[in-house]
Amino acid sequence: MQKNSPVILDLKFDRAQIATALKGAFAGREVIDLALPANRSRDLSGAGYAVVWRPSADLFARASNLEVVFSGGAGVDHVMTLPALPDVPVVRFVDPTLTNRMSEWVVMQCLLHLRQFKAYEAQNRKRLWHELAQPEAAEVTVGIMGTGVLGQDAARKLKVMGFDVIGWSRRKKQIEGVETFDAAGLDAFLARTDILVGLLPLTPDTTGIFNASLFKKLRRKGALGGPVFVNAGRGGSQVEADVLAALDGGILAGASLDVFETEPLPLQSPLWTHEKVFVTPHAAAASDVGALFSHVERQMDRIENGEPLEHVVDRAAGY
Repeated sequence: MQKNSPVILDLKFDRAQIATALKGAFAGREVIDLALPANRSRDLSGAGYAVVWRPSADLFARASNLEVVFSGGAGVDHVMTLPALPDVPVVRFVDPTLTNRMSEWVVMQCLLHLRQFKAYEAQNRKRLWHELAQPEAAEVTVGIMGTGVLGQDAARKLKVMGFDVIGWSRRKKQIEGVETFDAAGLDAFLARTDILVGLLPLTPDTTGIFNASLFKKLRRKGALGGPVFVNAGRGGSQVEADVLAALDGGILAGASLDVFETEPLPLQSPLWTHEKVFVTPHAAAASDVGALFSHVERQMDRIENGEPLEHVVDRAAGY
């Protein structure tokens, strides 16, 4: 790789955040920000890198000599499905700022359900002073589907709060202090789970995996009185009609959703006002733009110094 090769930015992020982060980033390297009008029709064939989040559909046709593509977030499905994606490494964004934010959200949602926050909100609206029976975290098993960097960090922090934590992934992983299951053990994993946390990447295997059939396999008589679904992975992994039916039919006792099949969540969706659902606008783990640019610079330095890239996507697995 040529030293100091130009880098393309094609990021659907807040412009002020990008401008601030660029003040201390990519020194000595040309930056081609495609949000700027002057660059929208520019020849991109001289750029070796692209940093993208929901990039333009024609980016890879225009930038024909890319050698590395960097995702602006932990997820890469928005990149892997684009036409003309070159056969070059795609690198995920892995950084403590992203990991910590996701774990904060997951822990918060589990605590909201543990401490029956929806029920107390309903009582507050009626000015009803009534203490509910309170299970302990130790009585509740949180099952995390997706035990990569984000899932493992969430598991550690949930254990600090006292929850029993188990993990599932397609291929079994070893996580200290956490019992784990592989693809063959999915039913056994679900039967143990009171709060199901989805942190899966979106692949053909995970599309629609959170559906009516799966929800029926969750533990029915746990300390919360029914299972809870928490999803901050990808909206395409859940069947929202099945989520709503499970909530209304008593299969699920509650849900916390940060991701949706269609984003922004349509105004007519009943999830907005459902009495058992917490909704956040795909904000569980927003990327810190400064941290993203630092991550990209480290990886560019590595490849230009003959070192291997880190966090490269497995094309066969899709993440």
